[in-house]
Amino acid sequence: MRIVINRNADTPIYLQIKNRLREMIFSDVLPAGTILPPERSLAKSLEVNRSTVIKAYQELKADGLVDSHVGKGTIVLSQAKQAALPDGYINPLPWYQLFTETIAGSNDNIIGDIMAITGGDDLISFAGGIPAPSLYPVEIMREIQADLYRKTSREMFLHSPVEGHYPLRESISYLLRQRQIAASAKDTVILSGSQQGLDFAARIFIRPGDTVLVEEPTFFGAIQIFRSAGARVIGVPIDQDGLRTDVLEALLVRHRPKFIYTLPTFQNPSGVTLSLERRYQLLNLAYQYQLPVLEDDPYGELYYDSAPVPPLKALDRHGYVIYLSTFSKSLFLGLRVGWITAPPQVLAKFAHLKQMTDLHVNTPAQFLLDAFIRRGDYDNHIALLRQEYAGRRDRMLEALGKYKVPGTSWNKPLGGYYVWCRLPDNIVRHKLVANAGKRRVVFLPGEAFYPDGTQGDTHVRLNYTFVNPDQIEPGIKHFMQAVRETATDRDLENEHNIKPLV
Repeated sequence: MRIVINRNADTPIYLQIKNRLREMIFSDVLPAGTILPPERSLAKSLEVNRSTVIKAYQELKADGLVDSHVGKGTIVLSQAKQAALPDGYINPLPWYQLFTETIAGSNDNIIGDIMAITGGDDLISFAGGIPAPSLYPVEIMREIQADLYRKTSREMFLHSPVEGHYPLRESISYLLRQRQIAASAKDTVILSGSQQGLDFAARIFIRPGDTVLVEEPTFFGAIQIFRSAGARVIGVPIDQDGLRTDVLEALLVRHRPKFIYTLPTFQNPSGVTLSLERRYQLLNLAYQYQLPVLEDDPYGELYYDSAPVPPLKALDRHGYVIYLSTFSKSLFLGLRVGWITAPPQVLAKFAHLKQMTDLHVNTPAQFLLDAFIRRGDYDNHIALLRQEYAGRRDRMLEALGKYKVPGTSWNKPLGGYYVWCRLPDNIVRHKLVANAGKRRVVFLPGEAFYPDGTQGDTHVRLNYTFVNPDQIEPGIKHFMQAVRETATDRDLENEHNIKPLV
């Protein structure tokens, strides 16, 4: 066996030995079954340390080229070639064997299913978190776009900085001041929706096996993203004042999480708002345990009675809060423009991922949004949404009261998109979905919003922004009919299953 070692080469000696043996195995100079020289004797003949040969053999074994057996030595394994396929036949690619474990185990397509619901004119959908299409400022956007085409020429179609179009970042700093957040343009990075912000946060902070704390219930998209990154997602219960900080402290001691994810204002799905007292308690716990807080605020501007308490970011004086927001809920989903406001160390990581992922957000959309804000159209549009959505909320609450089934209850959201409705305990979810479907009504079951998927079966989330206002009452009427029918079916089943006492 001839192995030539170049002691002046940059390639480590153990790799030179491994590569030469690998070549001889593939060329059948060392056929299957050949016993390689013992490490000590090969090391002596090559005038190298025995540990160098051992490392070379370990590399060959890791590549599946050799195996070692006590008393037999290191033996070359068979490199049998796969039998030729019949003419014209190609084996199907085993996709599911190639997926990573976190993706392969994820079959929850709830977001895609909601987005795919088109139904027809007779379908009444309370399922999606989608703004009202009838309120889209289409004509204003058309006017702004035409003006931009005249004034910006080709600039509108060039690339933008990775961090985002600077004038838009300035406009966002104006919006943040209205939310009592002091942040300049340089404190913000533009994202392709806040969903991308959740994905980036998971990729930056989470290693497989880390723990993330979330509200319980919470946005199902966040649960999916954190789990796909390998995190253990643990829920912190909420009540009428939001996240229970007393429970949170015990979980911080027990689990030492990487961060906590929260929607403190008009929470999805419950609609509750974290009280000012608890906001300070949450921040103090974050400071005490050095815990980053990922604040998601897509609904904060959509208040219907009075302005909500300030965001956590506005109250944070030590740079612990990472703030995400979006235009998807205030304008329309198709724009896919959101942003993050955070400490500079975090922004640098987000910008790095943005560059690797899609370079930057769509440039024309950024120009369009900047002009929409600077002209005052955004403020006017938000004022319109508050008035219109408050009316739709009230219609839904009135209809729920009118057609109430015993055992049902619900909250009155002070803003946002959703009514969180509790059902009678004897409801079977899949039967309710079927009974409501017969009446052409769809909704979102509560289990989707719980990390373990075993809770929430007595709740549903009802959206009041997307559906035509005139469809809200008949939709709730049909929904409550389905609840009543499902409860009756269950009662009848229980009667039939009664066993006589012996």
